[in-house]
Amino acid sequence: QVLLVESGGGLVQPGGSLRLSCTGSGIALDYYAIGWFRQAPGKEREGVGCISSDGSTYYTDSVKGRFTISRDNAWNTIYLQMNSLTSEDIGVYYCAADWTRVPANGELMLRQYDYWGQGTQVTVSS
Repeated sequence: QVLLVESGGGLVQPGGSLRLSCTGSGIALDYYAIGWFRQAPGKEREGVGCISSDGSTYYTDSVKGRFTISRDNAWNTIYLQMNSLTSEDIGVYYCAADWTRVPANGELMLRQYDYWGQGTQVTVSS
């Protein structure tokens, strides 16, 4: 059984940081492109960024310069480092895995991902 488990969400003050983790079980994440997505209350899910199987990264404009995606293949985990958080970053964050060699770009964000995690809540409030 394939599982993706996100963790690291929580409550943070504006301007603060969080690091989310996406850990795979029953799946070798180093062979997959991984996307991070989020859904704010009352809004549609949107892409945050992605990392290709060869390690290239892509970020949407709303998070570029603030968020960083990285891999730790030894731990079968993908990280989303989020800095300078604002209320616009509030939402449930999901990771998803896609079996593809597509490089990290906008096209990768639009693909149909094979596996999804259950999400982790990020709240930004003083």
